[in-house]
Amino acid sequence: MLKKILAAALTCIFALSFTACGSGVDKNSVLKTGVLRVGMECAYAPYNWTQSDDSNGAVPISGGNEYAYGYDVIMAKKICEANDWTLEIHKLDWDSIPLAVQSGEIDVGICGQSITEERKQTVDFSDPYYYASIVTLVKADGKYADAKGISDFSGAVCTSQINTVWYDTCLPQIKDAQIQSAQETAPAMLVALASGAVDLVCTDEPTAKGAVIAYPELKMLDFTDTDDNYEVSNEEINIGISIKKGNTQLAEKLNSVLATMTEDDYKALMEDAAAVQPLSE
Repeated sequence: MLKKILAAALTCIFALSFTACGSGVDKNSVLKTGVLRVGMECAYAPYNWTQSDDSNGAVPISGGNEYAYGYDVIMAKKICEANDWTLEIHKLDWDSIPLAVQSGEIDVGICGQSITEERKQTVDFSDPYYYASIVTLVKADGKYADAKGISDFSGAVCTSQINTVWYDTCLPQIKDAQIQSAQETAPAMLVALASGAVDLVCTDEPTAKGAVIAYPELKMLDFTDTDDNYEVSNEEINIGISIKKGNTQLAEKLNSVLATMTEDDYKALMEDAAAVQPLSE
């Protein structure tokens, strides 16, 4: 009888452990600690960037003496305020953010990620917290400055950031494009264009608007309302917060905050971020 009782107890313990694991909630989760660990590059203005002080409401970067700010930080602060959580920013490489979410090293990635089906294989997402049109950056005095659509980019030397819709989906749509190696970061992508290493880069509207502030010699081309534009789905321009698979409790808390804001609110906050971004990172 004792063996049966012990076996039953072990079964219950195993079941409870499995349930906790399946829900995506671990002992270090914000749902347990009240500390929201947010991963971002801190090098992707106006979504996020690194600065030397706490001006404009910037917050400390965990493990260092620098600060992070930008649209993503603004959104993270709003989420924490609504849930009475403490915000903790973790500066991570772009490629490592999904892995950090999966492993539980961080709670969420708030870093300008598109909600793609490929990414949804490994992480879950909140509802969109921004809707970003895809655009092109060129030199204002370059041969593509007067392009009226992507067909005018035929044969262009181009690049974008690694593991993005811009590089993987959009650039191949340019006829005879000479696609160079993907850049590790958004700043590196912009330097490649500003230095003349490439003719154009593909990115999203907020990144491009921030870029022309930092690099006045660049020009943004937006073909959104034309028939000669990049073909992308809504999932590729909807920007979401990545969450560990199965963590529905956290997703609900994030979405409840996002539900209080409109698309116009998002645009206004992005403009606020772009207005105070550093000229270089």
